[in-house]
Amino acid sequence: MVCLLVGVVSFGAARYLVTSRRASRRAPVMDQGLQKAAASEVSVTTADGLRLAGWYVPSTNGAAVLAVHGYRSSRAEMTGTALMLHERGYGVLLASTRGHDASEGEQITFGYREMADLEAWYQYLLTRKDVNPDRIGAIGNSMGGGLVILYAARNPRIRAVVSNCGFSSLEDVVNTSVRKLTRLPTIPFAPLIVWSAELQTGGRPAHLNAKAAIRKLSPRPVLLMQGGADDTIPPQSGQWLYDAAGEPKELWFDPKVIHCGFEGLRYAEFVERVGGFFDKYLVNGAGPQASPSRNAGSE
Repeated sequence: MVCLLVGVVSFGAARYLVTSRRASRRAPVMDQGLQKAAASEVSVTTADGLRLAGWYVPSTNGAAVLAVHGYRSSRAEMTGTALMLHERGYGVLLASTRGHDASEGEQITFGYREMADLEAWYQYLLTRKDVNPDRIGAIGNSMGGGLVILYAARNPRIRAVVSNCGFSSLEDVVNTSVRKLTRLPTIPFAPLIVWSAELQTGGRPAHLNAKAAIRKLSPRPVLLMQGGADDTIPPQSGQWLYDAAGEPKELWFDPKVIHCGFEGLRYAEFVERVGGFFDKYLVNGAGPQASPSRNAGSE
C-alpha cells in the first residue's frame, strides 16, 4: 500500500510538472516601452506543427538576442531585459515556448521538445534584414536559462549566452522542489517524479542536463547568473554550470539575490554586466567564436 501511494503521488506530481496550466491562450499585453521601441507581434511554426507567439524589437546595430522566459511564465517576463538591450541597439526576440503564453501545445518538457521552439525562433531571426546572422546571442530566465544553454550546445551559430538562474538539470530542480513544496524526502520521491515525467514526455535525463550541454559551448562565451537566496533551483546551480563550462565563462553570484532577482535588486550592475557582455562578444567582436555549421540548428 505504501509503495502504491508513493507511486501515485510521484506520478501526480510529475503530471503537474509537465502539464501547462495557462489561464488563457491570449497573448500578454505589450507595454508602452515596447510599443515605443517599435516592437511587433511575430509568430513561427515549429517542425512539429505548433504555432508560437512572440514580440520582436528591431535591431539598429546588426546584432540580436533571443530572449526566453521561465517556467509557466510568458514573453512579457523579458520586457525589462529587452528594453535595456534595445537602448544599446540590439534587436530582441521575446519568444514564448510551447504550452506557455499564447503559444500552442499542452505539455512542458524542459527542453526535450522546446529545442524545436528555439530552432523555429532562430530561423525567424535569420529572415530579418536588420540582423547579421553572425551576431546572434541568447538570454534566458530560469527554465529559459537552461533552454538557451541546451540550444546553444546544438547550434554553434549562437555566439554568446546569458543564463539567469538557469537550471543545471531536471533532477536538480525536482530535488529542490520536493523539499520546498512538499517537505517530503527527496528519496524516493524525486527520482520517481523524474522517471514519471520522462514517461509522460518521452524525454530522457541526457536531453535535460545543462551541465553536460554547457561543455559544448566553448570557445563561445557564457555568462551565468545565480542568486544565493534562490529557493526555486539549488543556489549551487550557477557554480555547477560554471565548473562544467569551458572558457570564456563568467559567473555572477550574489548571496542576497532571489530567483531571477538580479534585474530588480541589482539593476545598474545588471545593465553593466549583461549589456557589456553582449557588447563585447556580439558587437565588438572581441571573443572567440565556434565555426558555423551548415546544419546549425540540428543536434
